[in-house]
Amino acid sequence: MANALDPILKPKTIAVIGASRSRDTIGHEILANLISRGFTGAVYPVNPHAHAIHSVRAYPSIGAVPEPVDLAIIVVPKQAVIPSAEECGQNGVKGLVVISAGFREVGTEGAERERELVKVCRRYGMRMIGPNCMGVLNANPEFSMNATFAPSWPPFGRLAFVSQSGAMGLSVLDYASEYGIGISQFVSMGNKPDVSGNDLLLQWEHDDTVDTILMYVENFGNPRNFLEIASRISKHKPIIVVKSGRSAVGAQAASSHTGALAASDTAVDALMQQAGVIRAGSVEEVFDIAMAFSGQPLPKSRRTAVMTNSGGPGILAADSLVMNGLELPRLQPETLERLRPHFPAEASIGNPLDMIASAKPSGYRAALDALLSDPNIDSAVAIFVPPLGIKQADVAEAIAEIGMIHRDKPVLGVLMGREGLPQGKAELHEVGIPAYIFPESAARALATLCRYRERKERPALETPVYQVNAARARDIIDRAVTAGLNKLSEIDTLDIFDAYGIPVAPARLASSAQQAAVIAEELGYPVALKIVSPEIIHKTDVGGVVLGCDEAHEVRDAFDQIVASVRTHSPDATISGVLVQRMVKGGRETIVGMNRDASFGPMVMFGLGGVLVEAVQDVVFRIAPLSQNDARDMVRGLRGFKILTGIRGQAPAHLSALEEVLLRVSQLSVDNKEIRELDINPLLAFPDGVMAVDGRVMIAIP
Repeated sequence: MANALDPILKPKTIAVIGASRSRDTIGHEILANLISRGFTGAVYPVNPHAHAIHSVRAYPSIGAVPEPVDLAIIVVPKQAVIPSAEECGQNGVKGLVVISAGFREVGTEGAERERELVKVCRRYGMRMIGPNCMGVLNANPEFSMNATFAPSWPPFGRLAFVSQSGAMGLSVLDYASEYGIGISQFVSMGNKPDVSGNDLLLQWEHDDTVDTILMYVENFGNPRNFLEIASRISKHKPIIVVKSGRSAVGAQAASSHTGALAASDTAVDALMQQAGVIRAGSVEEVFDIAMAFSGQPLPKSRRTAVMTNSGGPGILAADSLVMNGLELPRLQPETLERLRPHFPAEASIGNPLDMIASAKPSGYRAALDALLSDPNIDSAVAIFVPPLGIKQADVAEAIAEIGMIHRDKPVLGVLMGREGLPQGKAELHEVGIPAYIFPESAARALATLCRYRERKERPALETPVYQVNAARARDIIDRAVTAGLNKLSEIDTLDIFDAYGIPVAPARLASSAQQAAVIAEELGYPVALKIVSPEIIHKTDVGGVVLGCDEAHEVRDAFDQIVASVRTHSPDATISGVLVQRMVKGGRETIVGMNRDASFGPMVMFGLGGVLVEAVQDVVFRIAPLSQNDARDMVRGLRGFKILTGIRGQAPAHLSALEEVLLRVSQLSVDNKEIRELDINPLLAFPDGVMAVDGRVMIAIP
């Protein structure tokens, strides 16, 4: 709900319960920060043993405060937190920030204490940040509230930051202060049993002082809720997230390809991609990207220019820009003619533009103006390496001046020398031009601006609902559940795909060699034979597949060969029969799958398929239900996407048919919660359509 957290983030009155006269205590520091930073409302220290703290009259209890309190900051020992919260509720306090530790983070006893604290908040309708947090900050001069124990005070800007880690929060505020990065609001969430990152997204969605949202998260309490909220907000406010815990340690072992590939960080990556959230690899990268969004227009295209006074950094920038998907087009002849009079013959007049070390601020001014006037250029990266006698601050001033003239095209600065760097960065930041130390940082940030603009401008496509035979699929699943089977047979697997409109290669089950030969004659040659056994997952590992049978005697021999091989490799396996399937020739092997994650729900996978899928791991995940845009992104998100577009004279695969299978698998997964994993591998892609050749469906037995 919009503005639900105003009592915490925009209070008019604050009480500090546990304010202290003792230096080096959190209660002392928080009160000192509120006073020294000039909080515009009233501050009330609450301490029954002090008459005044920081020359401000103290009160023995929250009930003794002479006016209603919007926000109470609780900094008392853990055993006193719940009585303090109860007293706050009785006296009409609207919001709490509980700094005190000793709750869920310390074990079972602390977790029970935390549950009781939440019950108190619910009973009185109070919202709570914490416990075990470092506080909140609102740098807007209208409030000037530093209700944290952090010594740093960043300049006011239009970035909001939420951190799940208090220590990370301290680093963030230090970084923002050192580099002059403007912050609107900062929240340290702590254990977040009440106010979560999703609540803060809703709060900042309509806050006019927040243009960009930054998040440091360690876990998502309600990822599907995050997906819904962030997908909406990211269309008009960038959300930049750094998520810790990227390794797959702790991922559950799974029996299918899809399950084995769906590690926890893969789910997080899918969540962010789908929500339009920008994922950063570090806190430094978060701010690199955030600076690019602060005060800069979005580039109209990926066409950019590089200007430098040193060839090496210019080449690095050009390489990094191209690697990040940007383009360095040729400059128009008129632009080249404008540039030549300003630089000596040794300069390289082009894109990148190397003005050489003698370039003065006037040269930067003329060059940047010419580049941004070129209709082939929609953004620019201006690099300066300080030679003797030329000050960074003067060059920065020239860049800033031209950047202000061409406000419709983003300019990113790279100031590589340390001497004079703070002044140069300040010159650029003052007019909204981000300044970086290395060209690679600027390239990543500019590429992010381009991708954000492209996603923002693409039309929204809904989640289609196909006409399917849901009753037929339901009957197959119910029979498996009743029989206690956790894996559907191959015939049932193909039938359930067919029920949801997924094209499958014709197949029937044979219980004898002679029956297999009859089925082959009816289906038409060539045929493939595959073992059908509930215990066997990977058929080729036990010699359970024979391909390319063209005559009846080959089919009979293949049947006997498969049964004998399986009995040798898996003597205890139950053999239900041998599947006889018409061979489908050609096509490119892809895989479509689904894994049902405990937190994220059904996750649909697409990749290049076949027996090497786990080795290559060229796969993309998204969370169901998928939209048409999601399916399109998945198909085009493969590293090997060019294989599907046609190489060495091959016709391209039918991409929209692949996308439709993804959407149908998504619908199948949402409709049937008993399906815990499925694979279609291979799904053969042809120029005129697709065909499922093999598959696997795993069922969750109650």
